[in-house]
Amino acid sequence: MKLLVCSIIMCAFLQVSCQNPRSYWTLLPNILVVEVDGSLGEQPLSCFGSPEEVIRRNNNSQDIFWKKNGVEEAQRGNSYLVPLEESLGGGNYTCHSKDGSLVNHTIVLIQEDKTKKRILVKTDQDYLRCSAQNYNGEFHCSWTWHRSRVGKVAFIKARRVSDNSDIQCSPDSSHQHWTCSSGQSSFSCSVDESGHGITCLDERHCPYAEESKKIDFTVYVRSEHFLVENYSKHFYLSEIVKPDKVRISTVNRTIIEWSYPSSWSSPYSYFPLTFQIAQLKRGWKRCDNPCAHPKATKTWTVQSTDICQFEVKRKAKAVCVRARDALGYSQWSDWSHFRLRRDKKNKKNKH
Repeated sequence: MKLLVCSIIMCAFLQVSCQNPRSYWTLLPNILVVEVDGSLGEQPLSCFGSPEEVIRRNNNSQDIFWKKNGVEEAQRGNSYLVPLEESLGGGNYTCHSKDGSLVNHTIVLIQEDKTKKRILVKTDQDYLRCSAQNYNGEFHCSWTWHRSRVGKVAFIKARRVSDNSDIQCSPDSSHQHWTCSSGQSSFSCSVDESGHGITCLDERHCPYAEESKKIDFTVYVRSEHFLVENYSKHFYLSEIVKPDKVRISTVNRTIIEWSYPSSWSSPYSYFPLTFQIAQLKRGWKRCDNPCAHPKATKTWTVQSTDICQFEVKRKAKAVCVRARDALGYSQWSDWSHFRLRRDKKNKKNKH
């Protein structure tokens, strides 16, 4: 008798625990994120959304049938229980009336333990790589998909860190362009066509004022198996700014010149750059990046707010130039490489 009572109690406990929903929240309309911890569970869905809607439809809820990813399920009625087991259970759930017409739909995304990252892979010790070409408020963040879990962007959130206002982020119909707005900030973002990055613009940023608040950028990505993960990065623009490559040309047989990248912030007197110059005694024709060759270590550093000119040594075969913000410790731009041709006067060889 005691065994029977214990069995009944245990079954009742299991029934309740299995039917209790996991932690869940709405990412976007009709997109539900369900957080799981690997244990068994069930997540309820509703076709009509409310008892009043069921009554309005003449209480014909038993005529409702469900599909998961286009395949009809056995469950019937207004309510549907999504079985959760480990990372399984995600999908596109649709409910249909008796004649087969679509009534409603819900995309269920599964979020595992947040310490497990399986959709993106780390590059240079981080999942997101962010940079800015200048101080105009625009920045770009990119990532690398796991080779077996290439997915797409599910949600974007961008704001200034101390913005305590409720921020609303929403996509356009293509889900490629996003806006995030609050009482204190406004960002617009676009997903790259390749799906490997996002470009955002802080529309209220003033390039002539010192930044007092970091940018808080978060991207949610989902796999084709309806897993979702979020990745975040916090930064000042001054921490990620990286000038574009400079353009080099020759003035005469011994002097080269270069100018500021056209994308750099102006006036240059307010946003000065420091330039680093390296001279190579050989052209390193077989090297993809001769400027990074170990023997090209002797460099000169100059500052200028205008077109720069530099006299090269007679034995130099090539010159490398790169730039960075003169007033901070930003990243260096990529090297610009220029091969010198002594046998032809005033010959320009841009690379």
